[in-house]
Amino acid sequence: MTKRIYVDNAATTKVAPEVVEAMLPYFTEDYGNPSSIYNEGRTAKKAVENAREKVACAIGADPKEIYFTGSGSEADNWAIRSVARAYKDKGNHIITSAVEHHAILHTCQDLEKQGYEVTYLPVDEYGMVSAEDVKNAIKDNTILISIMFANNEIGTIMPIAEIGKIAKEAGVLFHTDAVQAVGNVPIDVKAMNIDMLSLTAHKFHGPKGSGALYVRSGVKLTSFITGGAQERMRRAGTENVPGIVGLGKAIEMATADIEAKQKKLTEIRDTYIKKVLERVPYSRLNGHPTQRLAGNANISFEFIEGEGLLLSLDMKGISASSGSACTSGSLDPSHVLLAIGLKHEQAHGSLRTSFGEDNTLEEVDYMVDSIAEIVDRLRQMSPLYEEMMKKN
Repeated sequence: MTKRIYVDNAATTKVAPEVVEAMLPYFTEDYGNPSSIYNEGRTAKKAVENAREKVACAIGADPKEIYFTGSGSEADNWAIRSVARAYKDKGNHIITSAVEHHAILHTCQDLEKQGYEVTYLPVDEYGMVSAEDVKNAIKDNTILISIMFANNEIGTIMPIAEIGKIAKEAGVLFHTDAVQAVGNVPIDVKAMNIDMLSLTAHKFHGPKGSGALYVRSGVKLTSFITGGAQERMRRAGTENVPGIVGLGKAIEMATADIEAKQKKLTEIRDTYIKKVLERVPYSRLNGHPTQRLAGNANISFEFIEGEGLLLSLDMKGISASSGSACTSGSLDPSHVLLAIGLKHEQAHGSLRTSFGEDNTLEEVDYMVDSIAEIVDRLRQMSPLYEEMMKKN
């Protein structure tokens, strides 16, 4: 291949040219502060509110229910900490899962130190949370259920609508980290009984540093940053107008025809999975075989270290990952892979590929050839592989 192959879209995506074009005027021409009452300020304010409408439309919400943030992680923190503070008179119990993004897990762990009780639900071998387990975990003092829409590492899509129905019937607030799902899965927050939802632009060809939190009307939302009247007195600080405009344009484009996008990515993903599992022995697919994000494929290869595979793939012009980009500096095995039952050594040998609209079936063939060659070479240096081969 003459050009690099980028298959790490779960980490971040390339900003679409149309998004860049929409953002540019708000850097150099319409650069006013949205809080100002003169013409430049009113122009910027109108752009912010237009983007708010686009975000709301994309998930079936009302514009007044959308609050802009600096990232998906911020939106997660805001949602959980806000409920903990605003509903502490009702209870102190939070339900989440063992495979959440660390923006959820670390926030919950911090709240535990402050006296809150957190239930971390297990998942099955496919990384799926049981709706029945959610129902059984609800107690009189439960104030929040936070279950991710789709897992960032293995792509498994959770039974969100079912969990939302359970939460509503129990009178418990339901938040979902939908960072990986927005733009990839159709979402209707009203129909799914979602009370709060986190998203970020850079996962669907928007700019980094621009996210949003949906909060259903009637849900108490405490201030996250104080010092100004922005975002209806909830998040102080001059709005990132170009980033917000980019988010609005990106989510409008990403949700325009999700079905067609899913069809294309599913074909590429399934072809890749089938060929890798056929070509490379002692490999396994992680995550649900069908209830998964269309572009996600997470495969573990026994007897190798994932870091060696990633570096070798990089030398061949292929950009992939071994899991979440937010933990790429950690030497610990993925908490998600351990939660679905993999041993430490299996978890260390995982490869996550997340395809995008720019990827092709031709690239898949090159990737599979490269992976097969590299895995075989790495295994030749593995004493564990040598020992296993002798036994066979």
